[in-house]
Amino acid sequence: MKFHKLLVALLVLSLTLGVKLAAFAQDENAPELTSEEWQKQMDENTAKKTELTGKLAQLDADIATLKTKNSAQDAALVKAEEDLYASVGSTKSGVADFRKKFEAVEKTINKKEGKKEDAVKMFAEIEASKVKCLPEFFDRYKKMKAALDAWSDVKKDVGYTVVKGDCLYKIAGKKEIYNNVKMWPVLWEANEKGVVNAPPKVVKTVKNPNLIYPGQVLKVPALTDDLKKKAELKAKKYRYTRKKKMNTDEVKKDVKKDEKKDVKKDVKKDDKKDVKKDVKKDVKKEEPKKDVKKDVKKEEPKKDVKK
Repeated sequence: MKFHKLLVALLVLSLTLGVKLAAFAQDENAPELTSEEWQKQMDENTAKKTELTGKLAQLDADIATLKTKNSAQDAALVKAEEDLYASVGSTKSGVADFRKKFEAVEKTINKKEGKKEDAVKMFAEIEASKVKCLPEFFDRYKKMKAALDAWSDVKKDVGYTVVKGDCLYKIAGKKEIYNNVKMWPVLWEANEKGVVNAPPKVVKTVKNPNLIYPGQVLKVPALTDDLKKKAELKAKKYRYTRKKKMNTDEVKKDVKKDEKKDVKKDVKKDDKKDVKKDVKKDVKKEEPKKDVKKDVKKEEPKKDVKK
């Protein structure tokens, strides 16, 4: 718009200078003009000036019209932006703040800077915001999520050597492994058919998750979302099955205890009955003997009398 004004001004200036130079040239080389000729030339120049001034005024009017249209379009654009940001529960300044945070998280995940658990927390804030659905961010958000899922703190082909007192539950909870005790089924499945290495005469498989041996080198697979979900389900199922079995075993123990108690009671009763019977028998047997002895004692003084 300023360029148009400058162009018109230069055009008017050039015409004015041209007229003056032409007049100057005529003054030097041509004969003097008569008053009528001079007046005619002045009228022509005045007409041209008026024409150019009119064109300049028209250009100014066009510029003013364009400014008005641009202002209306700028206002419409601002309104459209405000409506768009409002649809995701934010404002222009809010989106600007989100943009800075988004770019920082994007850089961290793409370059795998720091720990994954920290990146997960940062990404959770991005994921919780509706602003990520804006066209500016959505495709980049999906790529970021895929990169985060592929990021693992545990390297492939990592092995862990079992020491005395270890169990899969405890190993899975170590910070350098999964930092989550519930992930022990991942270790079990990975080593069920064979561990990385084991000393001589030590079992080279983990058939029972409760039986691992010092010296065994366990496989520690990278923890993916899929493995994590499967491990959680398996741990829950195993815990339920084990609890049910323990309850069944307790019932069996209680039954055995009751049976033993009943057997002991029956044995005591039988023993008492047998004792009573034996006592009665002994009493009956001993009674006649006592009479015989009495008779013998009675007879003895008689023998003495005879003497």
